[in-house]
Amino acid sequence: MEKFAQRVKELRKEKKQKQIDMAELLGIKLRAYQYYESGTHYPEVPNLIKLADFFDVTTDYLLGRSDQR
Repeated sequence: MEKFAQRVKELRKEKKQKQIDMAELLGIKLRAYQYYESGTHYPEVPNLIKLADFFDVTTDYLLGRSDQR
C-alpha cells in the first residue's frame, strides 16, 4: 500500500473516525474518500490541506515525503 493511502487510513483510525465522517468533512462522496484509502486517487490540494489540518500533520507527511508528522 502506498504511503498516502496507508497514512490517511492509520490517522483516521487513530482519531476513531469512520470513512463516512471523513467524506462529510471533505464534502465528497464516501466512494471518493474510499479511493484515497485504496491508493487509487489523491485529493485535490484544498482537501489535502483539510486532511493535514484535521490530523494535525504536514502535507509532506501525508504524501510520504517526510516521516515527521
